[in-house]
Amino acid sequence: MAGRPESLDSNVYCIADLIEFCNKKVSRTTSEYIAGGAMDMITVAENCASFDRYRLVPRVMKDVRHVDPSSKCWGSQTSMPLGFSPTGLHGVAHPHRELGVSRAAAKVGVPMCLSSWANSSIEDVVTQGDGSGIPYAMQLSVVEDPDANLYTIRKAEAAGAKALWITCDLPILGRRLNEYKNQFSIPEGLTVPNLPPDVDFRASSQDSRMGYDRGMTWEKVNWFKSHTRMQVWLKGIMHPEDALLAIDAGADGIIVSNHGGRQLDGIPSTLEALPGVVRAVNGRVPVHFDGGIRRGTDIFKALALGADFCFVGRIALWGLGYNGEDGVRLALQLLYDEFLATMTMVGVNSVEEIGPQHVARVLSDGSLISLADKSRPVSKL
Repeated sequence: MAGRPESLDSNVYCIADLIEFCNKKVSRTTSEYIAGGAMDMITVAENCASFDRYRLVPRVMKDVRHVDPSSKCWGSQTSMPLGFSPTGLHGVAHPHRELGVSRAAAKVGVPMCLSSWANSSIEDVVTQGDGSGIPYAMQLSVVEDPDANLYTIRKAEAAGAKALWITCDLPILGRRLNEYKNQFSIPEGLTVPNLPPDVDFRASSQDSRMGYDRGMTWEKVNWFKSHTRMQVWLKGIMHPEDALLAIDAGADGIIVSNHGGRQLDGIPSTLEALPGVVRAVNGRVPVHFDGGIRRGTDIFKALALGADFCFVGRIALWGLGYNGEDGVRLALQLLYDEFLATMTMVGVNSVEEIGPQHVARVLSDGSLISLADKSRPVSKL
């Protein structure tokens, strides 16, 4: 059809297709590990469903000949306001592991945060992006032993990571029922090289040093800042008061995240939490967003609700499961194309122009309320 772009793949035309075809290739245990969450997975579902409670508000007759979807993250230019958030154990999806994800990210021009439970070392992951200019970050699941935390921090700093993401919502591991039922464990042949070498990562729960730190308080943010030159970001902020406390503690940035619904079930979606956090922060530090993005329109909606940048996690694993590095690159290109098309049809030329005037909230009676002027209805369906 005239005007329709060429398809990128004969099977996959959107992220929903990617999930379907990934699940045909990987084992049930792997597919359920990727998609899984805590308990009844109410929050997992809500993370995605929340986007459908907002509608785009396009403006027509705009000059959109020069739409630019580029953005910035941790001081570096990116092709779009999207990157990879940390997800563990990429090796369960494909032998390319995090190295393939890094190569795909570098080729498309998006940042990547590596999980401390990755199957590839931060040094090797960063090396895959040499010459691309994309920035990297390291996520830390904080454990009781300070030296174990420092081991991961020092590796990341030496590798050139720009930011350290401290996961704040992990005093204990969430109850992920599918992992119990499938007796999920790290497959033989995979290692976790960003943890100290003397840790038995297959039985870390039996090592008193490696228990998650239940004593994490705001005072510890200063400890992290005093032990690294990297920016210190706090991941897992959902409450506006916690956002204020994060700023007071010295956080360089905030990631609105509920761990993909894998920790405490029944809490709000990240999209519902985002506006309150943004209002509380009021521009004092960047607010990044993670959770439920499956479409380019989702990226646009999160930015319109105040996010400075967006991240996706499971999509890296679904891409790997479908076709290794090429599958990850396909996923990123699909999201890039969708986001660019959304900007063009809404009528904005740069990411900085995106704001609350471009979205409306769907009310219970089907009517829409403008977020730019909440007293003014947009329409009634």
